[in-house]
Amino acid sequence: MKAPRYWFDGSPPPLHTRALAKVYGAGSRLRAKLVRPRKVSKPVLVIGNLIAGGSGKTPLTIAVVARLQAAGWTPGVASRGYGRDDAGTPRWVEPVTDPKLAGDEPVLIAARTGAKVRVDADRVAAAKALIAAGCDIVVCDDGLQHYRLRRDVEIEVIDGARRYGNGLLIPAGPLREPAARSAHCDFRVLNTGSDTDLDAGFGEWPMRLETGQALPLVGGRPLPLSRFSGQRVHAVAGIGDPERFFATLRSHDIAVVPHAFADHHRYTAEDLRFGSDLPVLMTEKDAVKCMRFAGERHYSVPVSGELPEAFWIALLDRLAKLR
Repeated sequence: MKAPRYWFDGSPPPLHTRALAKVYGAGSRLRAKLVRPRKVSKPVLVIGNLIAGGSGKTPLTIAVVARLQAAGWTPGVASRGYGRDDAGTPRWVEPVTDPKLAGDEPVLIAARTGAKVRVDADRVAAAKALIAAGCDIVVCDDGLQHYRLRRDVEIEVIDGARRYGNGLLIPAGPLREPAARSAHCDFRVLNTGSDTDLDAGFGEWPMRLETGQALPLVGGRPLPLSRFSGQRVHAVAGIGDPERFFATLRSHDIAVVPHAFADHHRYTAEDLRFGSDLPVLMTEKDAVKCMRFAGERHYSVPVSGELPEAFWIALLDRLAKLR
């Protein structure tokens, strides 16, 4: 779903959306009161956001899992697997799992981390399966509003450019919950992307998205992004904020011909036929869905979430007390 312009551009939302937002808010409050959280036998760390759409949860999830592994933990990742087929069937996710069955983000997380990844609409069941498989901590990707699973640590990810938009609830605005919910999270991470002009506010930890390589989808040696400097390329992004990816490429002096798709778009070979032989650069999330019809001109541009060392010290200290 493409976000309505009035969520972020300052224009007034239609009156009917304001009325629906009140209904949405009342329903959310009632659901939160009625849900009885279920505790599992190992610590649960939830990574999520308050707005609909992407904000940088997946790069942070990958970074958190990697740091936990380095610290001696055996993390497992629980995810709903947004948009997957047969969503009622729980699945273990491998790097080679079809994204149609697992969701694009779980496949990407499995490929980047090597951790056990479980997709299940029931996050409690997913957490128990991961623990039974030997994981000593459960990391929930996009689970802030899934109150049925009791969590020990919550990390909110904030889009540094868009933040909370107009500050209104869906559908009048982008918020899944009131912005005041942010104060109850243990950590607040501000995704600044590649924009060095965005500053974290009080109580926020900045996360910069670092990238420097392009990986051929058909195999071969990675190329430095500088190889494309001064050239025109087709840039493909089916993420929450495609412009963030395009801006990252432009920061490397790459002339971008942008092709924005809806978040979680299911690609066909026809989607990547642009009528010219320019290189095609895409996000990792898009690449996992384009492997089967990729050609020699298609490249994935991986990103890594970089956070201050003080953030990792604070997080690992909090988790050590739960161990």
